[in-house]
Amino acid sequence: MRILLIEDDLVLRDVMLRSLHDAGHRVDVAGSVAEADQVWQMQAFDAVLLDLNLPHGPGPRSGLASGLAVLKAARARGDRTPVLVLTARNRTDERIAGLNAGADDYLGKPFDLGEVEARLRAVVRRTQGTQDQVQVGALALDRVTRRFVLHGHPLDLPAREFEVLWELMTPAGRVVSKRELSSKLSDLQDYLGDNALEAFVSRLRKKLASGGVHIRTLRGLGYVLEAEC
Repeated sequence: MRILLIEDDLVLRDVMLRSLHDAGHRVDVAGSVAEADQVWQMQAFDAVLLDLNLPHGPGPRSGLASGLAVLKAARARGDRTPVLVLTARNRTDERIAGLNAGADDYLGKPFDLGEVEARLRAVVRRTQGTQDQVQVGALALDRVTRRFVLHGHPLDLPAREFEVLWELMTPAGRVVSKRELSSKLSDLQDYLGDNALEAFVSRLRKKLASGGVHIRTLRGLGYVLEAEC
């Protein structure tokens, strides 16, 4: 998943960043109100982890005073990205305010990193209509263990090919544009261009051919993963 982590505590942010990377996610970070608002508007994300107590940060003031205001602004412009609010465990008022502002769930600090991952999967599953277990032809995906299986055998893929196939199965049968794939698989320092994306898709097609699964190109629209008839 492509995740935006909004947290100003550098120690906690680094720990979470390593954990999310280890779980296979692509993560952008923001540590202030101004930075969070800017990055969130620049990029599409699968989920946002949001600390409500944020400094404003350097630069011109945006009129937003807190993480809660950033969330309200996103919802006001029609952004429905799943949001998991991070809040002090004893601050019931913060939890209520976050949920009322449009958050999908909350997690009290301190928290277990495994629970962060589980709650992220849950909020994305609810909003995107995805399931933890997905099957297309002889290809199966287990989102909990992050494993692909083809004809009952593990399908080991390089990181980029894994990410492309993951997006094509989120959910399966959905047409995914090249622009969306590039956006989801890039970060602010490393952009995935069309030529590289087409190379990854070409390699995946060869690896999936024996499983009765095909990545079809819809001209002008993108790619769709289908079971062959």
